[in-house]
Amino acid sequence: MKKRSIGSLRVSEVGIGCNNFGSRIADAATADVIDTADMYDNGRSEELLGRIIGKRRSQVVIATKFGNDMPGQGSGARPEYIRIAVDASLKRLSTDYIDLYQQHVPDDSVPISDTLGALNDLVTAGKVREIGCSNFSADQLRAAASASTQQRVARFVSVQNEYSLLNREPEDEGVLAECARQRLGFLPYFPLKSGLLTGKFRKGAPLPENTRVAKYERYRKLLTDENLNKVEALIDFASTRNHSLLELAFAWLLAHPEVSSVIAGASNGDQVRANAAAAQWTLDSRAVAEADEVLRASV
Repeated sequence: MKKRSIGSLRVSEVGIGCNNFGSRIADAATADVIDTADMYDNGRSEELLGRIIGKRRSQVVIATKFGNDMPGQGSGARPEYIRIAVDASLKRLSTDYIDLYQQHVPDDSVPISDTLGALNDLVTAGKVREIGCSNFSADQLRAAASASTQQRVARFVSVQNEYSLLNREPEDEGVLAECARQRLGFLPYFPLKSGLLTGKFRKGAPLPENTRVAKYERYRKLLTDENLNKVEALIDFASTRNHSLLELAFAWLLAHPEVSSVIAGASNGDQVRANAAAAQWTLDSRAVAEADEVLRASV
């Protein structure tokens, strides 16, 4: 698989998200970059990941996060909490360093300069190689960059926000443009829009069983006429080029130079391999524009 850069790290174009991992975490061995967070299953995701990787630690890039509530541990981005959170994650992951340590959500109660200072200490100590953030706005990215420069401390090298053919907020709100300006790696999560971009959900067809959309109301709300019309149009676009909707979803994201690695969840090894294979289709700027026009026309 091709690789791209996140700061000093070299990562695969497709990574695996561990937010819903259970025993199937063994399938993560097929991915080069693995993204998790301390809060996923109250720490169990990190524990399983560390157990499975074992002696193969040097072969993978581990990204994890801090900041959201961890029962019995705390939350937030204060320096004293960051020191607690990183040591807890290192223990659960059974490793002595984290490749990419990310602030999971902004914390307006703490000056970003304080947070960055604490993260810089972790980099200096060798506990963390690079630092990043998640769910940050363009303004928050600019504030973080300014603080890093003024304090001469480690800077965020990445931002992880939701982005897909069906969610264009990073474009609309200027996050992608800020990534280009700062040379930040962008890590899109939910690249398949909770399964809508897999091709499983078709207009007028019954819901596939044992899917999140079928099980949970909050996901079924995504099955609007507008979204399903877009899905049908994108399926037609991909099929005329001898590709699947899944392949289009990954190829379209990777056509954006700001994207470093697409973080995709999976429920089994076949899905991990299919996601990785999808990155083999390369879209040029003309094809990206055509796909965007198809979306506009489908509304």
